[in-house]
Amino acid sequence: MGIATITKKLGGYTNTKNHGYLAALGITLSLGGLYAIYSNKNMWGKQHFTTTHGKAGLAVVLMALGAGLVGSVFLHPDFGVDKTNKSIRWMHKTFARCVLAAAWGTAVYGFYTLTKDPIELALFAVPLLVLAPFTLV
Repeated sequence: MGIATITKKLGGYTNTKNHGYLAALGITLSLGGLYAIYSNKNMWGKQHFTTTHGKAGLAVVLMALGAGLVGSVFLHPDFGVDKTNKSIRWMHKTFARCVLAAAWGTAVYGFYTLTKDPIELALFAVPLLVLAPFTLV
């Protein structure tokens, strides 16, 4: 969903709509991933959301869904019920960036549970750190 943030920063009506579409696609893919994980755990008879990574992942997906709903209901450029409200816009932007940072942190933590090799971890995490100033600031 980082590209949705960058697209919004470009400004304008079209980029704002594309930002919404890209964010919605990211949320949809996240929900699909959550479904796949949930289904696989059912298939293997394993418990759900027992690890820190699992709980954080669920929280991130739910928070992203909430940010997306607020954005589409209140801030949509065509039919947002309060699209000119600067407070809602600021809260949406700040909250969504926190969700994106939490998602990246959750992904890195999940990868850390798979390998403790610092080279592999760096190859996974450094690109996120390089992208952070462009998306989160």
